[in-house]
Amino acid sequence: MLWIKSFHVLAVMAWLAGIFYLPRIFVHYAEGRAAGEDVRRLVIMATRLYGFMTLTALFALGLGVWLWQAYAYSGQWLHWKLLFVLGLIGYHLACRVLVQRVRSSAPLPSGYMLRWFNESALLLVVPIVILAIVKPFG
Repeated sequence: MLWIKSFHVLAVMAWLAGIFYLPRIFVHYAEGRAAGEDVRRLVIMATRLYGFMTLTALFALGLGVWLWQAYAYSGQWLHWKLLFVLGLIGYHLACRVLVQRVRSSAPLPSGYMLRWFNESALLLVVPIVILAIVKPFG
């Protein structure tokens, strides 16, 4: 079971790498497009990164469910963690909407707003890590 846990952690790390980097691509795309720069490479990067992070998200979620069932985890900490994980899935889907907008050359929010969007992922990730490690509610 430790192998499953190891692969789960690796998949989560890969997913979060995409979660933290993709919005930076959106920032560069929005600001580059506003400045009249060539942003075609950023469209390709965003599309490929979203595909990669979706695959790693599926692995992370699948392995997480496997661990949940194998260890029969329970408790209020788990309910809160799953709530934040659902929020992270929502964030992931919001990134999908932005990737679709980038691919269709539709307008995006300002670079400033996209920077806030980028940082807001931490509001989901930090509680997930604390709840998974500390398990504060028994």
